[in-house]
Amino acid sequence: MFTTTDQRVFVTASTNSIDLAQLAAVAADAKQAENLVALDVSGPLPLADVFLLASGRNERNVVAIAEEIIDRLGESGTKVIRREGMAEGRWILLDFGDLVVHVFHEEDRMYYSLERLWKDCPVVPLSVAATDA
Repeated sequence: MFTTTDQRVFVTASTNSIDLAQLAAVAADAKQAENLVALDVSGPLPLADVFLLASGRNERNVVAIAEEIIDRLGESGTKVIRREGMAEGRWILLDFGDLVVHVFHEEDRMYYSLERLWKDCPVVPLSVAATDA
């Protein structure tokens, strides 16, 4: 879908990409991911539609979040194309094609600050049910 504003063309993320991001966010939330943010990067980045960012409290939590996302999306028929950082558990990148998931240790997320780098990209609303603590 294309929209024109001020003679610039903005490409919006596909419905499928947004649905995958939502499914990944629910999976991440199930493993106590924090600060879930989805960004529509389809305009400036032709290789993906949506970045999903999530934080974990420690390396074990980061890995558990990433594994849950891989499992849930796999169950829906979407396989991970590439994954990096699983051994370290500090910044795990999961490439599902149109969706790229970044699962960070909370310290690394603050340091790399992807939200700042992609600040011009619209935020994709996510609906994640609140979990009981």
